Amino acid sequence: MRIIGGRLKGRRLAGVRGQIRPTADRVREAIFNILGPEVNDSLVLDLFAGTGALGIEALSRGARSVIFVENHRSALQVLQQNLTKCGLNELSRVLPVAADKALPRLAAQSEHFSLIFLDPPYGYGIAARILPLLAQKNLVVPGGLIIAELSRLEELAEVYQSLVRHDQRRYGATMISFYTCRPNETPRFPGGVRRYSIHGENSHLPGFF
Repeated sequence: MRIIGGRLKGRRLAGVRGQIRPTADRVREAIFNILGPEVNDSLVLDLFAGTGALGIEALSRGARSVIFVENHRSALQVLQQNLTKCGLNELSRVLPVAADKALPRLAAQSEHFSLIFLDPPYGYGIAARILPLLAQKNLVVPGGLIIAELSRLEELAEVYQSLVRHDQRRYGATMISFYTCRPNETPRFPGGVRRYSIHGENSHLPGFF
């Protein structure tokens, strides 16, 4: 596993064998190709952070800071190791608690984020439970983005209160859903939900391989 872009491009990251499912390099690269300049100076929350690959990639590409949420003991050790190895401790904070416990705590601290990664274990419907909490706790700034990674067999609603899905893309067995926090009930990305696949006629679109 490696950092794909930015000032730390090419740096190797440690992984957790057999217990944590990291986002595949090609999926991570596609996500950041789609995000483009949205990452610059962003305030990032990395939920179910695992080894920290998504949040570290964001820092490499110019994010202002990242809060990592992870409560798996082995993953926490590797996450801390990766942050230290990359010299990112001053730009990051690690919360060693479950995501549903972290969100009320962050809300009580008046934290707000412009970019949130949500990458829970597949097949348990966790993303569908966390998205409403993010909306209820007002943790996403207007126009802020949430990128949810889940199995293509799972379903998410198009709207969770202020959060509106504006894009959805499939990479093999993985589905990536993009939500934006709409200010004044107006979605930032008009035109409804776009669904793309890396297989078939849409595979030429940016961010696909």
